[in-house]
Amino acid sequence: MTRDDVSQLLDAYDAQLRAHVHDRLPASIRIERDGPLVRTIGFGDHSFVEYRDLAGLDGDELDALIARQVQIFAERGGAFEWKLHGHDRPADLPDRLRAAGLVPEDMETVLIGRVDAVAAEPSLPDGVVIREVREREDFARITQLEESVWDEDHGWVDALAEERAADPDGLRIFIAEAGDLTVCAGWVRFPSDTDFVTLWGGATLQAWRGRGIYRALVAQRATLAAERGRRYIEVDASDDSRPILERLGFVAVTTTTPYVWSPAS
Repeated sequence: MTRDDVSQLLDAYDAQLRAHVHDRLPASIRIERDGPLVRTIGFGDHSFVEYRDLAGLDGDELDALIARQVQIFAERGGAFEWKLHGHDRPADLPDRLRAAGLVPEDMETVLIGRVDAVAAEPSLPDGVVIREVREREDFARITQLEESVWDEDHGWVDALAEERAADPDGLRIFIAEAGDLTVCAGWVRFPSDTDFVTLWGGATLQAWRGRGIYRALVAQRATLAAERGRRYIEVDASDDSRPILERLGFVAVTTTTPYVWSPAS
């Protein structure tokens, strides 16, 4: 893929996905706009600040915009995540966020693949099957899997169930099972009025890694995206997932780092 191809993918990502507001959201989620910013509030206990760009804001004006987000969430007593991208401007934006009390977490790589190149029949090890999640009790199994892998609370999975109930076609969730054991889980979102699907999850139990289960879940969701006529697949990839996805044809277009403010900050 040429430099121009990667640039075109980044342009499509910026134009279609950044600060995108889906047309069917759970009643619990509230969208607020503040200049170039979009605040998403109510996804479990998570809130997000996103934007396509900062409309040229710099200096004192930008500092005031950041400070206003901190003040708003401080008054509400909740945390929020400012989603920073590697190509965001101005260049000193990370310094301004840290100065306002936001703390950077692990950086991920934004990868994009073409659906027609990634879609394939899933290839699974013997005894493992992929099943779509539709019932509430299955979400408890996803929570147990995620907490086993990450050793931290994943109560936000309940919000995932609410999101799917609000729009079953906009969010499809799959698990890989070996008998009664859930060994991997991943979901795919279909952002409204875009050429994209976005992939999430993919956590796999340690003992089941290296057997192609994560790749099979990617193929399953890519095939669904092809059936729905989408062109591109986007993933915010960890360092563990990135090499697997690049071998499947995904390319890196930028990075993303969550800057988090909480009352404890």
